[in-house]
Amino acid sequence: MSVKQTNELRSSFGDDIILFDEQDESTVFRILTEILHEDRHYAVLQSEEMKKEGEVSVFRVSRDSEGTLELETIEDDEEWETVSELYDELTFPEHDEP
Repeated sequence: MSVKQTNELRSSFGDDIILFDEQDESTVFRILTEILHEDRHYAVLQSEEMKKEGEVSVFRVSRDSEGTLELETIEDDEEWETVSELYDELTFPEHDEP
């Protein structure tokens, strides 16, 4: 799989980003990595609570009509799983045993 790392989101917002839920509650997320795969940009984020559970959130990164970066929820399970696996491969590379 062709995958490349980038830091466009981190360059714009720093290491942390604040997201708001449906109740307008804010949560600080650490930007763990950004991935370019099949002409799409993804971000892997983690809140402090998620860190305790060993979980991450995966978002698609896009630009609005003014060029501002936006995070989109990934609705497609297969797409989410693909990006999650790419993150795992980048984070925990397998070493060939001799």
